[in-house]
Amino acid sequence: MSAPTPGGALGQVERLLTLVPWLHARGEVRVDEAADTLGVDPRQLVRDLKVLLMCGLPGGYPGDLIDVDLDAIEGPDAEGVIRVTNADYLTRPLRLKPTEATALIVALRAVRSSGGPDTAAVVDRALAKLEAAAAEGGATAQQVEVAIEDADLAGLRGQLTDAVTRERQVRLTYYVPARDEESVRVVDPLSVVSSGAHSYLDAWCHSAEAPRLFRLDRIHGAEVLDSPIQARPAAARDLSAGLFEPSESSLRVTMRLAPPAFWVPEYYPVEDVREGPDGSLEVDLLASDERWMQRLLLRLAPHATVVGPRALAERHALSVERTLRLYG
Repeated sequence: MSAPTPGGALGQVERLLTLVPWLHARGEVRVDEAADTLGVDPRQLVRDLKVLLMCGLPGGYPGDLIDVDLDAIEGPDAEGVIRVTNADYLTRPLRLKPTEATALIVALRAVRSSGGPDTAAVVDRALAKLEAAAAEGGATAQQVEVAIEDADLAGLRGQLTDAVTRERQVRLTYYVPARDEESVRVVDPLSVVSSGAHSYLDAWCHSAEAPRLFRLDRIHGAEVLDSPIQARPAAARDLSAGLFEPSESSLRVTMRLAPPAFWVPEYYPVEDVREGPDGSLEVDLLASDERWMQRLLLRLAPHATVVGPRALAERHALSVERTLRLYG
């Protein structure tokens, strides 16, 4: 057995981690023999064993700590033999909890996305074993899948951040929920920003010929191109006030809300809130997309009505009628 490096806290930890499983396999061993095997002075080994007395499982109660028979090592009647008990758990294979396993999966996939081919091969082997062990150890398939998804997002964020740093264009395959479709577009990445629980790519979109925010979990594919970006950001985008930026084309909607929908002005940026005589709330809200507004109104029904504009109220009434017909 190779001898760990003696001296210092690190050397002491290495010796103890080597000594305990070795002693468990041998039963007991003389101090001089153990010291010779570990390549350390016998007096240092005794000092190590006194530290081992204070180690064990969380809790720190007598039944949690490793037991070292010091009477067999020191004293007039000492046999010079090391006996260690209550340390069986150090010889058992490590059993990870589902949260611990998924955290390792996330970290390994992040390493894989930023490493070279040699690193990827090693990480892939470790991931295969870890994902299998996570499933056997109690992690559900959904937990492992969520971990993989989180790791993929971390890898995508790293890829896009690298493109921003190197000022290279990116070809995105992006899911547009308003149209329930994927679109492919070339963008000039300017920065990766966060708001709330989501991260976004702030970029100049050549298809829209305008700046756009792309939510990372809706990016289904990203290819960093060799072509340099053409746009230059005037300043970093400030999302402290939220994602929505009003424009001249924004739709101003006035809604009357019943109490079950009073959460709307707390969740969405509104221009004004007025209390009605019947206890309702009347709010003015700006929307950049009428389709988004229609979905919100259907979600709030029957606790929200459109006060204005009149055309939106009429279209909303037709949308409600068509939706109700689907239920027969």
